[in-house]
Amino acid sequence: MRRSIRIVGGLIGLLFVLAAVAWSGPKQPVPVSILMPAPYADASTQLVEAFNREHRGTIQLEVIRGPLETESISDLAISSLLLGDTPFDALLMDVTWLPKYAEAGWLEPLDPWFDQSALDQLILGARLGNHYNDHLYRWPLGADVGVLYWRKDLMEAPPSTPQQLSDIAIKLVQSNRVSDGFVWQGRQYEGLSCNFVEVLHGFGGQWINPANGQLELDSTSAARAAEWMQSLIATGASPRAVTNYSESDSLQAFKAGDAAFMRNWPYAWAELQKPESNVRGKVGITLMVAEPGQRPAATVGSWGLSLLKQSPHPEAAVEAIRYLTSETAQRERFLNQGYTPTSQSLFTDPDLVAVSSALPQIAKALEHSVPRPPSPLYAQLSDLLQRQLNGLLTAEPEQTNIDVGTATAASAAAMNRVQTKSDMLLKATGAEA
Repeated sequence: MRRSIRIVGGLIGLLFVLAAVAWSGPKQPVPVSILMPAPYADASTQLVEAFNREHRGTIQLEVIRGPLETESISDLAISSLLLGDTPFDALLMDVTWLPKYAEAGWLEPLDPWFDQSALDQLILGARLGNHYNDHLYRWPLGADVGVLYWRKDLMEAPPSTPQQLSDIAIKLVQSNRVSDGFVWQGRQYEGLSCNFVEVLHGFGGQWINPANGQLELDSTSAARAAEWMQSLIATGASPRAVTNYSESDSLQAFKAGDAAFMRNWPYAWAELQKPESNVRGKVGITLMVAEPGQRPAATVGSWGLSLLKQSPHPEAAVEAIRYLTSETAQRERFLNQGYTPTSQSLFTDPDLVAVSSALPQIAKALEHSVPRPPSPLYAQLSDLLQRQLNGLLTAEPEQTNIDVGTATAASAAAMNRVQTKSDMLLKATGAEA
């Protein structure tokens, strides 16, 4: 009996020893996985390596290199979320995705980790598009906003009104100084919606009324904005090819020296300063034009990091988000890849301004940022707008000597159709704009 007791006691003691050894031995680091589009994943390689060195033994960060196409990234993330066992702790998401993901309950609020003081350090444009229903669900990785590029070798100052832009573009084309006056994004895709938001606000309109949440695409301002975009093609201020242009197509034409103006994002600045650029040192940045008395607008772009609800390691994932969005990380991404920072202080940093003299103008554009409608159905609403707009742009105009500020029957009809179809969509789904 005593022998049995000694054996049992010995086994228990051995178990305690083994447990102590296991407890005192090396622990496995907490794995954190973040899904990013390919360009951002590639740009984050050195930062991920630095994070893992600094957090050796505690957190092991892995960035999953997703597809290049924006919507393909979203499809991949949603597929894993619907299966209920996503392999990702966090997701780098486009600013327009947030309402859909938050409404579906796929995101964990970031409010416990980022307070008001952290938000106050962001430049204005970077503060937009991160909240839904008064909760913070996204922290910006970089700032992005639409801007107007202009040729300093062709004019002394940039235009500030739609009429001025049209007149200068037409004059330069007719005098054979450029083959294309103004290049922008007119293809039937999200870029067209971004262009329209800026023009719409420049004519005094808005996609939705923030006071009551009502769509206002059937307004006179919306019809005039659509008509001006069509008039650019009808008058020769813009080449007819812009109806099939994306950002890269516009950049290629402008970089080659073929155009006097270009609407694009800040990333284009670095491309225009490369040795092979025909406009290197000849380019300025300004805000998109607006009618006299109206405030110019710049559409918010940007990507930000969100914590997925199913993450088993939220604290570790947030630690990675903090690191990847820190001022040190912003500085590295700007200097190495040209990504626009989000911290206000970096826009006046002498080292950064020395690399890009455009930073102050980009900061000004970010102060004029306007968001696209924060709706879970935004993708569908944007598609309806794109279809009608592109159809208007590719149709033969009713007249070619259109006066800026007037709305033709065709532009008014197109905007009325968008309004009607959008209202039907929202009513059928019980959603709000």
